[in-house]
Amino acid sequence: MDFSIFLQPDALIALFTLTMLEIVLGIDNIVFISILSGKLPKEQQKKAQQLGLFLAMFTRVLLLFSLSWVMSLTTPLFNLGTLVGITDPEWIEKLAISGRDLILLIGGLFLIYKSTVEIHHKIEGVVEEDGKVKVHSFAGTIAQILVLDIVFSLDSVITAVGMAKHIEVMIAAVIIAVIVMMISASSVSKFVNEHPTVKMLALSFLLLIGVSLLAEGFDQHISKGYIYFAMGFSVLVEFLNLKMKKKNENPPSIRSIVGDEKEQNKNI
Repeated sequence: MDFSIFLQPDALIALFTLTMLEIVLGIDNIVFISILSGKLPKEQQKKAQQLGLFLAMFTRVLLLFSLSWVMSLTTPLFNLGTLVGITDPEWIEKLAISGRDLILLIGGLFLIYKSTVEIHHKIEGVVEEDGKVKVHSFAGTIAQILVLDIVFSLDSVITAVGMAKHIEVMIAAVIIAVIVMMISASSVSKFVNEHPTVKMLALSFLLLIGVSLLAEGFDQHISKGYIYFAMGFSVLVEFLNLKMKKKNENPPSIRSIVGDEKEQNKNI
């Protein structure tokens, strides 16, 4: 590996841009890890978050070192159109399923299933027979995080390959982005789990991302800009709702208002 490329201005610009993009693409990863780790006993939650993000970094770096294999995933494996007797060339092209498409389809279905189940549990209030909230095993949680790490990593690596020329820059961007996510993961997790409406919004985001992965798997591109704009606008509205709710919960007391008026009159 040639580390002298980091002295080149274009490599530094690519590193900064790619790091920012990796952080943005990793937000959904943090949200998913936060929701899953929130079901673990409190003493295991931070460990699950850190391990989940470390696995995300490890998976991304491993895929970057296997670029030739990742690029080969775009070769069609089979065609759904020919299986059902479709002859239209346009549909035949769209229904060709490659290894990448298969991973995106499985990941999308898994994300839709998980978010739907979690939303159902939140609405219905699923509990165990003894009345306690169901707590998941540490190994099972890490296994679910690893499955989604692979799906999110594939998208992240393909983006990295399209933006940077040198593998050193790609790996550095991934490592820096994951370190930033590790630092912020606890705060994000705490905020998401302490606010039920934010958690429901986060689950809705995962549902949206799952649908977009399914669409990508069938070669129907949905601009990431639209998705992230919708998510950002929803977060802004939710933030305003939380501010308004907090203000309504702590209204200024009449005594303090009267006291302020008396103080003002004395000054006059």
